[in-house]
Amino acid sequence: MIALENVSVRLSGASVVDGVSLTVPDRGWTTLIGANGAGKTSLLRAVAGLVAHTGSIALDGRESSRLRAPERGRMVAVVPQSPLLPADMTVTEYVLLGRTPHLGYLGRAGRRDMQAVDDAIGRLALRPLAARRLDELSGGERQRAVLARAIAQEAPILLLDEPTTALDVGRQQEVLELVAELRAERGFVVLAAMHDLTLAGQYAESLVLLDAGRVAAEGPASEVLTEELIARHYRARVRVERIGKTPVVLPAPREVAAR
Repeated sequence: MIALENVSVRLSGASVVDGVSLTVPDRGWTTLIGANGAGKTSLLRAVAGLVAHTGSIALDGRESSRLRAPERGRMVAVVPQSPLLPADMTVTEYVLLGRTPHLGYLGRAGRRDMQAVDDAIGRLALRPLAARRLDELSGGERQRAVLARAIAQEAPILLLDEPTTALDVGRQQEVLELVAELRAERGFVVLAAMHDLTLAGQYAESLVLLDAGRVAAEGPASEVLTEELIARHYRARVRVERIGKTPVVLPAPREVAAR
């Protein structure tokens, strides 16, 4: 479980997250949405322990500020929006970095580690690319390698910052379906940040709409993805339709917007 209470983040003297409280339950999936600059990435980075914060962040009942780096690494895996990728490293070598929190004093990977790496590479359809250098991959292939590294980490909490960046429509669906499958199989807790509102509503159990670092709305997609809320907090004209129970957010055609 992830529990945030009155969490705030300041960067370069400016408030980017302001008094956010939210809970992601055991095996839950919550996605942060909001316009650019709303505080989504900064909040994820606070949960990951990458930026200083005030307030309380508890991971599985433990105060995050008291966790040592190896403990945090065994609890939290992060898929950043703009990862730093060593150009001369192969896909397999890079995915193996996800096992770092599990390695012993000598830092040697064992059979269990290599099995976790092979499983993650297979899950992300990267086996044909396993020996390729990262700088030889397309943007979408690199994004899948980053997700494979996080999966190989086998942490119970998965933080995803725009996990479908640079992926085509088919790969977007594959990646999110994989996260959903792994959540069901392994009991992952997922906290994500996404720009695609339709995808966010399709996969997350709960959406948290941020505006200027504060929670503007929270709940299931049917309550948060409304034309009124999107117009107010995104300054955008949209039409929200439904396919089954899933809201589909579409740009409003010019003739509709003019009415």
